[in-house]
Amino acid sequence: MKVELFALCDFAADYGGKLSVIGVFDSIFTKQMPAVHPHCCIAVKLRFEKIEEGPKKLRLSISDDDGKLVLPAMEIPVNVVMPPESRSNTIQVVANIAGMKIDTYGEYSIDLALDGRHEGSIPLFARQMN
Repeated sequence: MKVELFALCDFAADYGGKLSVIGVFDSIFTKQMPAVHPHCCIAVKLRFEKIEEGPKKLRLSISDDDGKLVLPAMEIPVNVVMPPESRSNTIQVVANIAGMKIDTYGEYSIDLALDGRHEGSIPLFARQMN
């Protein structure tokens, strides 16, 4: 399995196999804490080889620098299916997040795991607005 895309963004959608991703970001600027980010998405595109066919469990989580979850982890079942005569195929996942509460300034981690194995992380920074 290979992570081809893993991003936090303003909007994402899967339209008939085409992944649309708009407004990729890694920082939230706010004047005071706690802060609530009204809406964002996590967009993921994973490529699997033929031998990896079958059901999988994707887990997305956001945690602070102490490892405390910002919101409950998202467990997403996916089924990897290969088209005939293909050696690989992709799975696209869009996770919508509404009302994400950030308690303190600092660095957060957005983590991706597949079947319990960590596959990638991207940072999210909560920064004070001047």
